[in-house]
Amino acid sequence: MAGGGQVTGGPSTEHQEFAASVRALLTKHAGSAAVRAAMETELGYDQTLWRLLCEQVGVAALAIPEEYGGFGASLIESLLVVTELGRTLAGVPMLGAAVLGAQAVLLSGDNEACERLLPEVAEGSRTIAVCWAGTGGWDEPGVHSEDGTLSGTAHYVLDGLAADTLVVVTSNGLFEVDSGAEGVTRRVVATMDPTRKLAEITFAAVPARRLGSADPALVAARLHEIAWAAVAAEQVGAAQRCLELTVEYTKSRVQFGRPIGSFQALKHRMADMYVLVESAKSASYAATVAVAEHSPSAAEDVWVARTHCSEAFTTIVAEMVQLHGGIAITWEHDAHLFFKRAHGDAQLFGQPRRPLTPTA
Repeated sequence: MAGGGQVTGGPSTEHQEFAASVRALLTKHAGSAAVRAAMETELGYDQTLWRLLCEQVGVAALAIPEEYGGFGASLIESLLVVTELGRTLAGVPMLGAAVLGAQAVLLSGDNEACERLLPEVAEGSRTIAVCWAGTGGWDEPGVHSEDGTLSGTAHYVLDGLAADTLVVVTSNGLFEVDSGAEGVTRRVVATMDPTRKLAEITFAAVPARRLGSADPALVAARLHEIAWAAVAAEQVGAAQRCLELTVEYTKSRVQFGRPIGSFQALKHRMADMYVLVESAKSASYAATVAVAEHSPSAAEDVWVARTHCSEAFTTIVAEMVQLHGGIAITWEHDAHLFFKRAHGDAQLFGQPRRPLTPTA
């Protein structure tokens, strides 16, 4: 699939058809029961589903250049997949490994590492976890390098429990470590969102291989933009599904002899939800295109998307709970899973600083 696409407005027809094919696969294999079963496993995701996504759709290969075994598309296509995964809450290693992990290796500029690691990432047989955040979040790395060894603890690592390769972000640059190396300790951490596993990975003077010589500050800034754009895309998919579930429920729930969705007050509330979803879609897509095309406006577009999509998703999921009534606070209903994802996503990768207002 060719990269790029329709820059303004929304996804092109080709992109819409691609997203529909991903949605069809997820509808068949990642329903509520399947997601709930997967979240109880040690990995937190269905390995069969991930294999199907990689083999039938090629999701892990999308944004990897052809010379490294990928499709040579772009982040636009990858984040369309992230959006569809947001609809189901399926915890496959797309965001953490196929997007951030692969992009971190590419950003390093290390051709040897790209040739060695990325073909297996593209086919879905290798996962890469980005070890980044310190105790206070992603603004300061939790791991430091000294004389070719790494020490410290990376917090909130996506797909860190089962990753084959660890790419560690430090203030001195990027480093590669095999996940089974001596001195590496991984443990799962408790999270509010049961559909997303996070790990804490500790390094005790672990020998590491430096990846490239790119400017660490520029790499971290670029990774931040990619991460925030990806989370915004996920939030859009989840918010859209929350609206759909709410509309479906209000059409079937009868009170005073009529469906509650026919009451004017509830129509207005769902109309407001729809406006939030559509505006979030626009903000997210603008950020995705800006990041994918290295636009000068990327920092501002990402800030808008990160802020608005977080607020929209949390507002929509709160309305979903309200309009579903008592059933929404039961374990059996998925409303609480979306509620927890909304509040987890609002904090994931921290918050971008507000872009400076240009001076006259």
